[in-house]
Amino acid sequence: MTPLKNLATYYVHLLSRLGVVKFTISLASAIILVALAIQMSVTLALTGKVSSVDLVRSVFFGLIITPWAVFFMSVVVEQIEDSRQRLSKMIRKLEKMRSRDLQLTTKLQANISQLNNEIDEREKAEAARSQAMTNLEQEIKQRQQAQQELEEHSALLRSFIDSSPDLVYYRNEQGQFSGCNLALEQLVGRSEKQLIGLTPYDVYPEDIADKIVETDHQVFDNDEQLTYEQWLEYPDGRKAFFELRKVPFYGRNGNRLGLLGFGRDITERMRQQASIEKANRDKTQFISTLSHELRTPLNGVVGLSQMLLDTPLNDNQRKHVNTILLSATTLGNIFNDIIDLDKLDRRRFAVSLEPMDFKALVTDIETLTEMQLQSKGLDFRFEQIGPIPNSIMGDPTRLRQVLWNLTHNAVKFTEQGEVALTVKAEPLSEQEVQLELIIEDTGPGIPQDQLEEIFAMYYQVEGSKSATGTGIGLSVSRQLVRAMGGDIEVSSAEGEGSCFSVKLKVTLDAIPDEAEQIDHPPLDILLVEDVELNVTIAKALLEKLGHYVEVAMSGEQAIEVFDPDNFDLVLLDIQLPDMSGFDIAKRWHEQFAQQHLPPLVALTANVVNSKNEFAQAGMVDVIHKPINRNAVVHCFNSVFAIGQEPEAEPVVSPKQALSRSSMPILDLDLVEQFCETIGVKVLNDSINLFKQVMPDYMKVLESNLFAKDQDGIASEAHKIKGAAGSIGLARIQRLANKIQSPELPAWWDNVEDWIHQLSHDYPEDLKLLDKAIADFNKPD
Repeated sequence: MTPLKNLATYYVHLLSRLGVVKFTISLASAIILVALAIQMSVTLALTGKVSSVDLVRSVFFGLIITPWAVFFMSVVVEQIEDSRQRLSKMIRKLEKMRSRDLQLTTKLQANISQLNNEIDEREKAEAARSQAMTNLEQEIKQRQQAQQELEEHSALLRSFIDSSPDLVYYRNEQGQFSGCNLALEQLVGRSEKQLIGLTPYDVYPEDIADKIVETDHQVFDNDEQLTYEQWLEYPDGRKAFFELRKVPFYGRNGNRLGLLGFGRDITERMRQQASIEKANRDKTQFISTLSHELRTPLNGVVGLSQMLLDTPLNDNQRKHVNTILLSATTLGNIFNDIIDLDKLDRRRFAVSLEPMDFKALVTDIETLTEMQLQSKGLDFRFEQIGPIPNSIMGDPTRLRQVLWNLTHNAVKFTEQGEVALTVKAEPLSEQEVQLELIIEDTGPGIPQDQLEEIFAMYYQVEGSKSATGTGIGLSVSRQLVRAMGGDIEVSSAEGEGSCFSVKLKVTLDAIPDEAEQIDHPPLDILLVEDVELNVTIAKALLEKLGHYVEVAMSGEQAIEVFDPDNFDLVLLDIQLPDMSGFDIAKRWHEQFAQQHLPPLVALTANVVNSKNEFAQAGMVDVIHKPINRNAVVHCFNSVFAIGQEPEAEPVVSPKQALSRSSMPILDLDLVEQFCETIGVKVLNDSINLFKQVMPDYMKVLESNLFAKDQDGIASEAHKIKGAAGSIGLARIQRLANKIQSPELPAWWDNVEDWIHQLSHDYPEDLKLLDKAIADFNKPD
């Protein structure tokens, strides 16, 4: 096929080159020549010779065949050419297609290669992902294990922090709580969830929060830890003294997140330290007081011994008197040595107010002073200005000690002239008198620059020949007088003598009469009282007397329920938790100025305020706690003008006053009345309630004492006073009344002793009360 293909290709090529005519002639010539050759060869082979006919026949055959051959060949060539052109076109298309296929193949191969790469990468990624998943699963397991361990450690740490008695908390930069431990939850009375997001002002009282925020700012501003001490208050009112430490804390990136706080309750430590200091002070006080107070009778022994030596005595008598004088002098020197060994200032004096015969006291001082002056040949002058009260409320031992010190000093420093004692009494009210006792001498006097220094402990006037004591007399005397609510003043000029003045405001001793019971119609009464025990007792007593009682336990509640038309009388407690009785009375008088108010009767256990103060506040009368049936009837009779007005209170003689100076432990009359009116069961329930609440009251009271919180002490003592008075604990009520009265003389100096006595006495008094109630209920 290849030669034929080549021949056809050559034929087509030759035809295209020569053209049809030339090709036809050339072909005809070729055919003729071929025919001649074949004819001649065949003829020659067959016949052995060639004739002209054979030649003609060959030419003629060539001429006949040539057109047809040319035509046929031309057609064939045309078709072949046509086919060739189509084939060429097809070839070109195929070439294009092949080129495209090559491109597509190349691209496909590239894609396949890329796909293979991607598949490889995916396989690698899948393998890596599988490995990563495996690693991730392992990491998750490790993290879960670490998380579990962390949770266990966190739980352990949280348990450790919560079990710590110390405060632990943290706040953010904005001062908001972010967490705390159990100890802080107990301190503020809120859970950690409730605390989160709150500031100190949302949690603590304002005065405490101010210091907390101030120290927070110091930590943030200085970016360093801070340690300080502060009183904090529990929800029940108990105070505790904490040593607080605050430190800034930071995140991993070094940014400050807030502060960590730690607090340790050092109340007990401070209390022990205070106890040690108190023991030292008490020791010093005991030594100083004992030495000074024993010196007073000792000086009498010395003086009388010297007086005896100036009288006619036999040898034995003179020897004995000299021995007495020497012993007394030696004992005085021992006292001086004791004082010199322990020169600590005294901090507190216990002053006991009781009825005392004031005139007898002045007479004793006058007699002793005159005896001392007679031994020195000096004159004594006594002067009285105004009527001197017979009996006053005071401390006779302490007042006698002060006057004896001053008169003894006047006698000791006076060598010629006289000593004068002047007593002045100026009435201030029906119950109060201003006393002034003046001791003057004609001694050497005191330099002006030493007038105040002479009241310092152990101080003695420089250059004084008579200054032979220890120098504690004037200091002790001034402290005693100030403890009784007064003061000592001095004026002097060198060479002209000295003048000491003792000024005291005292209360006259008087005991009011009881009112007789007179029947009166039932009253609608509003009882405003905050102590539950007082409410129980008062309500039962008033209802027993036939009255109708509605109770309000706060000032706001009283204002809400009060309507002048609904009540005939209001019993108004003066000291309430949210406002005073005076505030309520003032508000009612302003609010109902155009209406008729029912009588307002003050209900109080405070004996310091006078009736004038209550009257000025618009209150018509006063009932002192504990509420007594006779006092109630007397008040109601007076308010509603039933029966005769009570007679003026008689002046009690000194003898009568002294006979009543022993204050009762229990108010047996009140207990008996309660047993008869409200019943033993209600009274016993009230006593049991008192037994339950009293330990908590004492804890809060003692913590307020240690914190020096005067308002807190007074508030808690007021609760105790009302509760104790309501069940007849007279001694406890008197103690609580003194504790809740900061206006009393030397209150800070004595309140610690009163609280200690209160905690010691109330359990014993409760036993006596139980026994008294049992005795009242024994069958006759």
